[in-house]
Amino acid sequence: MAKRTRDDKTSGMTVRQDAFRLAKNGALKFDWRDPYHMALTLSWPRFAALFFSVNVAINMVFALLYLAQPGSVSNVDPGSLSDAFFFSLQTLATVGYGVMAPQTPYGHVVASTEIFCGMAFTAIMTGLVFVRFSRPRARIAYASHAVVCHFNGRLMLMIRIGNRRIHPLTDATAHLSALIDEWSEEGQFFRRIHDLPLVRARIPIFSLVWTLMHEINEHSPLYGCGAQGVGKTITRLFLSIQARDPALAAHVYDTKDYDPGDVLFGCRYVDAVTIDAAGRTVADLTRISATEQESEPLAQQTNGVQLS
Repeated sequence: MAKRTRDDKTSGMTVRQDAFRLAKNGALKFDWRDPYHMALTLSWPRFAALFFSVNVAINMVFALLYLAQPGSVSNVDPGSLSDAFFFSLQTLATVGYGVMAPQTPYGHVVASTEIFCGMAFTAIMTGLVFVRFSRPRARIAYASHAVVCHFNGRLMLMIRIGNRRIHPLTDATAHLSALIDEWSEEGQFFRRIHDLPLVRARIPIFSLVWTLMHEINEHSPLYGCGAQGVGKTITRLFLSIQARDPALAAHVYDTKDYDPGDVLFGCRYVDAVTIDAAGRTVADLTRISATEQESEPLAQQTNGVQLS
């Protein structure tokens, strides 16, 4: 967790963070009592590895059961684990080539049990793969840095995002908040999430690029917090996006967080939207993180706010 230090030389309490790391005691990353959630939250390589491992394990168990009674399966060499394994694989997949077949009551019972297990295993894995493929994703591009600059004579915290989909998203809403370190009057350290109201938190059509802006005024939690002070006060900036994808007929969600070191003061975003020769509006999402120095120094007073 973050280191907490108390600075008595200033008028208030300040907290310095080395890193923003979260840890939980009593919580499991992979809870085997909730296999559905675990299967959906695994990465695709891990999911494929789990599928392969479970499939091999099931076939190995039934192969050993076939070998437990020699002669239970025809055309299987006595003691041949490979023959028994491949027969189990064919039975689990309900293929049955006909070369090997159960020929004793014991073999028929084991094969019938494996067929039922194979049908259930196939149905479960098919459902999991379908759910993983069918989950809607927002496909939103985020600027690598937030910026603090002037806009129409006002000081703004800005974050630029872009729609990576070819088609526009509709009814897009954004919510920005800051996790701020505070001390109570009794000297107890705690963290509080403060909402950062946006100049415009909702747009009906999100086609290309959207620059989110929070005005830093006397009502803002960031008021009076300069380039040096932001790292002492703010632990993290959190941005959440919700929109409707007409192509999927479903809502999509996405989140992004920024470290205090990701906030650039006195910089603004370079234009990422242009008009081409054909008169079309073109967004270059490769430039969504591009910034440049503000023309006027940020150190000057703006609306009574000093951020240098």
